Amino acid sequence: MTKDKNLEIARLQKEISAYIGMGVDSLVFNFDEKGRGTKLHLITLNQRHNQSFLFHATEGSDKVNALEAMLEYVRTYKDATSSYTIQWSVRGENVLNTSYFRAKNVLEALDKLFYDRDPNSITVFSVMLNPIS
Repeated sequence: MTKDKNLEIARLQKEISAYIGMGVDSLVFNFDEKGRGTKLHLITLNQRHNQSFLFHATEGSDKVNALEAMLEYVRTYKDATSSYTIQWSVRGENVLNTSYFRAKNVLEALDKLFYDRDPNSITVFSVMLNPIS
């Protein structure tokens, strides 16, 4: 009996969301199938800020393979990344927001903040590497 790909995709998405500690309703699994591969952008939805941010991107030969790569990442990302706090505001609004990102460096943390939006739409006030706990 062959595996139903949709059931496997659903199982992997549920397992990924469990590792991250966010419900499936707070995550968007954005697949981009081009040529012979599939790129997966895992996006978090922040209800407090009413904004979305990139969690991580992986690639695979198909959706299942890209999800398996994402699962491997979420199992180990806390050991391979640092924690950053970014304070920012949407241009034209007088509300200072604070968001937390795991990234290899400051540039990757900022890329996650600015993912899929006009860079001029957000003003960044500070980026801080958090102490190791």
